[in-house]
Amino acid sequence: MELLNMQGISKSFFKNKVLDNVHLKVKEGSVHALMGENGAGKSTLMKILAGVYKADSGEIFIDGQKVEILSPTAAQKLGIAMIHQELSALPEMTVAENIFLSREPGKLGLVDYKKMHEDTAVLMKTLKIDISSKKKMKELRVADQQMVEIAKAISLDARIIIMDEPTSAITDKEVDTLFEIIRSLTKQGKSIIYISHKMDEVFKICDEITILRDGSFIGTWPASELDDASLIKQMVGRELKDVFPKVDVPIGDNLIEIKNLSCHNQFEDISFNVRKGEILGVAGLVGSGRTEVMQTIFGLAPSDEGQIIFEGKVLNTKTPTDAIKHGIAFVTEDRKKEGIIPDMGVGQNVTLPFMSQFCSKFINQYLGFIVDRRKEADTIEKQIKALGIKTKSSKQTIASLSGGNQQKVILAKWLTGDPSVLILDEPTRGIDVGAKAEIYKLMCEFVSRGKAIIMVSSEMPEVMGMSDRIIVMSNRKLGGELNRSEFSQERIMDLAVSHL
Repeated sequence: MELLNMQGISKSFFKNKVLDNVHLKVKEGSVHALMGENGAGKSTLMKILAGVYKADSGEIFIDGQKVEILSPTAAQKLGIAMIHQELSALPEMTVAENIFLSREPGKLGLVDYKKMHEDTAVLMKTLKIDISSKKKMKELRVADQQMVEIAKAISLDARIIIMDEPTSAITDKEVDTLFEIIRSLTKQGKSIIYISHKMDEVFKICDEITILRDGSFIGTWPASELDDASLIKQMVGRELKDVFPKVDVPIGDNLIEIKNLSCHNQFEDISFNVRKGEILGVAGLVGSGRTEVMQTIFGLAPSDEGQIIFEGKVLNTKTPTDAIKHGIAFVTEDRKKEGIIPDMGVGQNVTLPFMSQFCSKFINQYLGFIVDRRKEADTIEKQIKALGIKTKSSKQTIASLSGGNQQKVILAKWLTGDPSVLILDEPTRGIDVGAKAEIYKLMCEFVSRGKAIIMVSSEMPEVMGMSDRIIVMSNRKLGGELNRSEFSQERIMDLAVSHL
């Protein structure tokens, strides 16, 4: 039985048409994948269904009845809930307060906090999520924040639940828990619209797949009729033969060496080296200390013991400014919170950390420095072209770009500073296969110039496909190291749990 039917949906932002006569039909009690490259229009279509945007044309039917969805509140009343890709938690509020925001239990305007925490605890237990209702959201890992968002959507008792990249920041164990939840929901007759770039997940959990390309409807297929190659071809309009285009380049001497680095309650006695021309993969379970080590190398967190040695010299990187001066750049895991300034333009995001490159000498105490805007504009356009950033102009706000293009802007920003070591923490999180392949090629070009990359990744195929060596973190310690000839998912997992 058909639960949802979206017919002829079109949507433009100013003169930019992002959806053109798109269709989506979802059966009751099914998991329906919505696939396409970043910028294909998936999130826009779902925001129309969720009442965030209003379609320019088209119709929406639920249970065969035409409906008007003019606001998120209207969508919620129709039984529609959405888990957004970019987390929108209120950091200073507790887990319970975030879940029951605007629908807190109580009477006469007084919130019954005891009942709210009890209801949250019951919900979490039912969903097998081990997170205290009283913890503030800012105290949680990104993965735990994601699980809270999932719990919040399910608590609404919606009939249609939109999951936009729900596993982008959670562990394999948490993915299994989520899939158990999804199967339980579909048995109750609820329908899931599942957006993901992880094709193994799509084929594991989804019944049907609808594909969009450049804002247009390509088609809908039973998941059983597609495989990785045919799905990619329909998404990008071409075959994508080299998913991991790793290029072998000469490996040189040590560029950076980490010796016995420790940080209280974060990680202990970490030692490794990275050589010129090398991509060093960093694997391990979420919470194993991978990100914390990278933050310390970049000067975002202090170390208690150990040394960071760069080209034979001991560094004292107390701040990111120190690291940047020594040629170390860091693309963080949380793109929205730490990687971009959303209200600023693409060009401003590219050049902001390195404005000194575009400033003339100090004129006087009144005029200060003079910015060479032509030089800055030339640099911005060069980076946009080199990285293939899809943007109407350098002045377009970065928040309006797709996730893949935002990631390219972040890379462009750090490449403007010409670093020697590039630290990438989950560099392809939440972006499509086409954009991933482009970023992988940029990585290969970067190390071919005698530079080095440290890549933290939770995706096994990625870390094995792009790395020359892999170090594995386990419970905030170094679990071991593997050369390329030794790579296997089993060996990585063995090392990842070696200190648990």
